[in-house]
Amino acid sequence: GIVGDEPMLDLCYEEDSHAQVDLNCVMTGAGELVELQGTGEGRAFTPQEQQELVRLCAKGNRELLKLQREILKR
Repeated sequence: GIVGDEPMLDLCYEEDSHAQVDLNCVMTGAGELVELQGTGEGRAFTPQEQQELVRLCAKGNRELLKLQREILKR
């Protein structure tokens, strides 16, 4: 989401409740989009901001997959 004009990943409740933009993103392990849903809750957002949020989602997805693979190897 976007909180205080700052793109952020994985918002806690406090951040989410003050978000200007809320974006939900579901990706496959290959980084393909399954779902993308964004809402301008406090203001509209630009296509560039949407793309930045999707990049953050992809980064978070890669990090989660890496952790999951490391844990499953044990």
